[in-house]
Amino acid sequence: MPHDATLERLLSFLQASPTPWHATASMVRRLERAGYRRLEETQAWQLSPGERVYVTRNDSSIIALQLPGEPLSALRMIGAHTDSPGLRLKPNAALHQQGWLQLGVEVYGGALLAPWFDRDLGLAGRVHVRREDGRLQGMLLNVERPVAIIPSLAIHLDREANNGRAINPQTQMAPVLLQGGEEQGLEALLGRWLYEQHGLEKAEVLDFELALYDTQPPARVGVNGELIASARLDNLLSCFIGLEALLDADGRQGAVLVANDHEEVGSASACGAQGPFLADVLRRVCEQLGTPGEEPFVRLIQSSRMISCDNAHALHPNFADKHDAAHGPAINSGPVIKVNANQRYATNSATAAMFRELCREAGVPVQTFVTRADMGCGSTIGPITATELGVPTLDVGVAQWGMHSIRETAGSRDVAHMIRALKAFLNRPTLS
Repeated sequence: MPHDATLERLLSFLQASPTPWHATASMVRRLERAGYRRLEETQAWQLSPGERVYVTRNDSSIIALQLPGEPLSALRMIGAHTDSPGLRLKPNAALHQQGWLQLGVEVYGGALLAPWFDRDLGLAGRVHVRREDGRLQGMLLNVERPVAIIPSLAIHLDREANNGRAINPQTQMAPVLLQGGEEQGLEALLGRWLYEQHGLEKAEVLDFELALYDTQPPARVGVNGELIASARLDNLLSCFIGLEALLDADGRQGAVLVANDHEEVGSASACGAQGPFLADVLRRVCEQLGTPGEEPFVRLIQSSRMISCDNAHALHPNFADKHDAAHGPAINSGPVIKVNANQRYATNSATAAMFRELCREAGVPVQTFVTRADMGCGSTIGPITATELGVPTLDVGVAQWGMHSIRETAGSRDVAHMIRALKAFLNRPTLS
């Protein structure tokens, strides 16, 4: 298959981002290489027209801003989220059962559970320690090799396994980590891994936020490489696409990329889309580069537009009846506008018309998704951001299969389609 530098960057990003903290750190590295300057929320900001800056919150959410050289009058905003459904360790995770050290887990978000069985699992996340000199420090941990597995029960012992048996995550999904383990518990293992990765010899682990993940690397799939298969495509694919568009934009317009944590569990957190992170940052920017006060801020927001970028359900060849016959997006056929009359998506006819015009100008095909009238509908940060901030918003996404599985599938050509559409949005002189 032909070499594609953009897809190679995507696969590297996915591989390096097993958790929201790692995804944010990966995005920070690219932004800083491109000349973006870090801002700290606890410090006073000094901003200049034309500058490129970024700020993080909780180390798992990030906002990057391309400030316009002209007076601040409108912002072109792209939204995504850094988290994905999966299995998180409980605080007292060590379980000693039948001669094995296992891990107590909690399901994060609406994970599809069956694909987690019989996978080679690594462990990653954020760990807080007390160093030998008494300092408290948080650091990232990524055990990239397979250290755990959730073994299936043989069909000989469960003849109904293929007949829709329910899965109990409390009793049937504790990963196996170590045979024995009475002498070497989880704390000792964490200490060993922290020493290997950070050189910490006498640090005491105080707390952690750790998740299991599939160590199988992302890959191009299909005879012609027309598919991408990976964990966490929902929604790291949108984070990557938004970042690519931002870094490739001409920089003349005011542009914002926001990637929030906690979308998969409702967004109600200090760093989630329902929290004040985006509004806090934009108010500070408006005070420095615009006109201070509530009325100028409202005028700025109403002159701006937000594209919430989160993957869409592609038409599945084995389950075509799960889609509305007139709204089944196809893989590799362009961005998908997501519509829901009950406001589960933020799209309206005005914002959809703007996006269709952007796609026409960029030479990008565009599709529409509406769920069946007899089925429920998921949601995104789009309606939440629109509600909290008041910015006119639409929801779009790349079509994918297997959403919320441990390994998801999307079209390789759709990556370039969406980047072109979002780049046209960021470069557009007017938003009307």
